[in-house]
Amino acid sequence: MEEKTGSQIVDAIRRKVDREGALHCASAFKIAEEAGVMPLRVGETADTLGIKLNRCQLGLFGYGPKVEGLHKIVEPAETVGEDLAQAIRDRLEDGRLTCRAAWDVAAALRIPKMDVSAAAETLGIKIVRCQIGAF
Repeated sequence: MEEKTGSQIVDAIRRKVDREGALHCASAFKIAEEAGVMPLRVGETADTLGIKLNRCQLGLFGYGPKVEGLHKIVEPAETVGEDLAQAIRDRLEDGRLTCRAAWDVAAALRIPKMDVSAAAETLGIKIVRCQIGAF
């Protein structure tokens, strides 16, 4: 696939902005895939346009006002199976789980991404380095 120009990415972002003027995480990934660029480039472009990113696929941001504690929807898992816990531990970098690694765990175990973030919450593991640059 041929990489799209910056102006084509800008146009794609503007087409995907929601009613509140934000770009959903899933939309950013779709734009990146279609444009043949890394998701971070889409996130950085949205940032330069003053467009907020929301609706994190791990449930970590973009669901409501942060000052009210409503920004994230992920809740700690009631229990974490040993396979999931070990898969998370195996991918830690300096005691933290990257967003990319969380996605990899979900794909490897064929579970929803939010199940991984819920398990990380229960295990007290922070998820870092958002692939679209939100955190």
